[in-house]
Formats: sequence, C-alpha cells, structure tokens
Amino acid sequence: MKKILIAVDDSKVSEHAAEYGFDIARLYKADVGLVNIIEPIIYPQTGNDIITGMPFETAGIADAEIIKAQTHSSENIIEQIIKKFGGELQITHFTEYGSTAEGILACSKEFKAEMIVLGTHSRTGLDRLLMGSVAENVVRHSDVPVLVVPFKESESQ
Repeated sequence: MKKILIAVDDSKVSEHAAEYGFDIARLYKADVGLVNIIEPIIYPQTGNDIITGMPFETAGIADAEIIKAQTHSSENIIEQIIKKFGGELQITHFTEYGSTAEGILACSKEFKAEMIVLGTHSRTGLDRLLMGSVAENVVRHSDVPVLVVPFKESESQ
C-alpha cells in the first residue's frame, strides 16, 4: 500500500480516524492524502426564515467572503492534523467544494489512493436516516478499500 487518503474535518471523530490512518501509513511507509470537503452553504435568496418568520438576511456577507472564510478554515483543519500526526510522512492535501462523499471519492481517484480512511459517529436509526451517512456513501461507491473508524462520545472523555 503506497497511498492512503484520509478525510478530515474539525471534529473529534475525524481526528480519531486520522490517527488510525497515519498509523497505517507509517506501518506501510505510505504517502498520505488529506482531504477536507467544504459543503456549500445553502440559504434562501429571498423570503422569510422558516423558524422566526422574519425576513432572511445574510448580514451583508458576500458569497466570496463566505468562501474565503471556509477555505481558511479548511486550511487550518488540515494544518492542525499535519502538525499533530504528520511527522516524517509525505503528505498531499486537498480542499474540495461540494458534496462530502463525492469530494472524497473524487480526491481518491485524483490521488490514486489505495485506501480511504474516514470516521463515523456510529449513528443508528432516525439520526442516520435524517443525517445520511457520508461513510456509507463512500463505502458503496469506492473503487478501493475503505476503513471506517467508529467513534463513540465516551472516547473523548
């Protein structure tokens, strides 16, 4: 195994999975690809907020400013993961915009990954139905093995 793609965000779930991914990369002396996906913020252009009934406003923030802030946040996430786990490994990083699962799969192909590592909250039932499952989508559509690292809130304490 020469290339491992690790999907990261700003959660403890992601950090836990990244630790596993970097350990595997060290074991195989593999290059690491880190990917952070920026999902677009969707808000109504006109109309009222469905919760308050008040006219919806974006507080004068232009789309370009939002994208710049999201990109800066993504770069910080990746930088923190590299500082914490990177060590001597060769690391390539990606920031993608769009659907999380599709972005991970696209980066996997671009990086020519031989494995994808990502975390999951281990949600079940209604939570999973309402939230969807990025991990499940990646597993179903990946051309390479996917290591899904579960995380339970009790592990963070």
